[in-house]
Amino acid sequence: MAKLATAPPLHSDAAIPPGEFLQEHLDDLGISQAEFARRLGRPRQVINEIVRGKKAITAETALDLEAVLGTPAHIWLGLEQEYRLTLARRTRAETASSGATGPRTS
Repeated sequence: MAKLATAPPLHSDAAIPPGEFLQEHLDDLGISQAEFARRLGRPRQVINEIVRGKKAITAETALDLEAVLGTPAHIWLGLEQEYRLTLARRTRAETASSGATGPRTS
């Protein structure tokens, strides 16, 4: 009887900020963060914070990225959502391993 392959996990433990993909894209295009910020009409610091995962890509920012880079806004939002979910899963796992139980009630 043949063994069935196990499905890979639906999510990864690696939290990759969507800004890393943005930086790779900028590098491929030969565009600096400062130049990209100018094209978006945003402060360079905002772009740097997105690249480092310190600032989230909002719907407005995703639309701007789409307009300038051509990558659909829903792709940027999906990357952001997956990154934030991975961080939340990691935090929840760390909380559970420290002895806290159950979801937060607020």
